[in-house]
Order: sequence, then C-alpha cells, then structure tokens
Amino acid sequence: MPLPPAGAAAFQGAARILSGLLEARTGQVLSEGRAWRMETALRPVLRAHGFQTIDDLAATLLRKRDPRLDEDVVNALLNNESSFFRDLQIFDMIHRQILPRIHEERQDQTLRIWSAGCSTGQEAYSLAIRLRNDAERWQGWRIEILATDISTAAIEQARSGVFSQMDVQRGLGVGDLIKWFEPHGEDWRANSELRRMIDFRRDNLFDPRAPSGEYDLLLCRNVLLYFTPERRGAVLRLLGRHSHAGSVLLLGAGETVIGQGDDFLPHPDFRGGYAPKALMAPCVGGSVRRAG
Repeated sequence: MPLPPAGAAAFQGAARILSGLLEARTGQVLSEGRAWRMETALRPVLRAHGFQTIDDLAATLLRKRDPRLDEDVVNALLNNESSFFRDLQIFDMIHRQILPRIHEERQDQTLRIWSAGCSTGQEAYSLAIRLRNDAERWQGWRIEILATDISTAAIEQARSGVFSQMDVQRGLGVGDLIKWFEPHGEDWRANSELRRMIDFRRDNLFDPRAPSGEYDLLLCRNVLLYFTPERRGAVLRLLGRHSHAGSVLLLGAGETVIGQGDDFLPHPDFRGGYAPKALMAPCVGGSVRRAG
C-alpha cells in the first residue's frame, strides 16, 4: 500500500502518536487494519487544518495543546459504522421475545433502554420505530431511550435525525421510511415523534455521566471489540451497575462476556443475550434492588 511522502518510518511514528491520542480519549485500540486506513480517515482533518501529511499533524499534536484539533482527530478515527435494524434477527428477538417479557414483568409501566456506543443513531431510531409500530401495547407506558457515544460528530448527526438516501436504504423498510421520515433536501429526517423518544448524549463509557438508575434493555453492540480485555471488563462492570434482575444485555455478534469478568452470564431464555450474574431481589412496583 502506498505510504505518505514522509516514508514508512515517519508514518509509523505518526500512527503511534495518533493511536495514543485515540486510546487516551476513548479507550479504543487502533487495530492494524484501521491504522493502515488512517490516512484516508484523516484526509478531511488535514485539509481543514492546513496540514500536508499525517507526520505534520502528529508533530503539531505533540507541540501544542489544541482541543479543537484533538477532537477533530478523534472523531475522524472513530469507527461510526452503523445501519438501521443491523443484525435483523436481534431486532426480531427484541420485538418478539424481550420486549413482551419486559411488558409482562414491569408493574410500574416504565421501559428504560440504553444504547451505549450508539454511533450516528440508527440503532436507537430502529428501537423507537419498533416501539411506535406497536403503540397499542405500550399505551400508558413511560418509555425512555438513552443513546450515548463518545463522538461529538456522531451524536450531532444522531440528534439531528438526518440521514442520507444511502443510509436509509441500509436496513430501513420502505413502509417505515414513509411513515417515520420526512424528505429533507436530498436526505431524510426522522420525524419529531421519533426524535422526542430518544435522549442522545455525548458520553464516555470510562467516565460516564449520562446513564442513571437501572435499564431493562442494554445494547452495547460492536463496541467492546475495540477495547483491551481490561477495558472490556470495566465497561461490563458499568453495564452491570445499571442493570437489575430482569435486565437483558445485547452485544455484537463477535463479542462475548465469557472471560471478561463475572458481571453477566449467557441469558437462559434469549439466545445471544446476557443476564446479570449478581443476585438480585425484586422491590415493590416492578423496580429491583441488589440482594444483600
């Protein structure tokens, strides 16, 4: 693969500096494959800040403190890959099995969902669409969907609800597109009803401020794979602190809790889901507390 003009050695040195910034800010470890795509990812940053090469960018990051530049670099290096109803079988299980179980068991008619590492928001909007399409079942319920991501750029897009034609063609059915989205120039925008259902927050899983209390359904899909084993364990402990006896955790297809701590175990009823391991005891009103 062609290297930047500064040469292979300089590129590798710059890559280490940039990778170090990403890990320090987000906990993500840049894989070898992503490192080799670094130049493409950072091209808009180079152009916006007037740099000729990645080596120039890295040298500036070392010389002076520039929060705006740091943020732009981190946003560019983050993988914000997402799509509507990604892994459709997971959403079918949520719709047909997990949500009906929560509906049956929650006596206080409150549904709380946390989409951690939500990227540009397609996962959270997909959940909102499923819930609104089943509005009769959830009539009278208080529904809270928290969606968090460390990328300011991703959260800004998610909050706007604006998606390109290519975005909506990836996983979103025509019926849902027409029902829940409105033309927005050449793009599409989620209507106000959907946008009001979701609280999008920029947040760091290693210094969390947004989540509060316990959630019935927690999704942290395709996030752990970017972390070291130690950091995966820390994230799972965080998710465990915001879970109760009936909570369900969903990870990405290539992720598992096995060997990552003792906060969760494979769920006995929902294939691919996880349940809190810690002993819990129910409280009045459908809420729960930790036993002991």
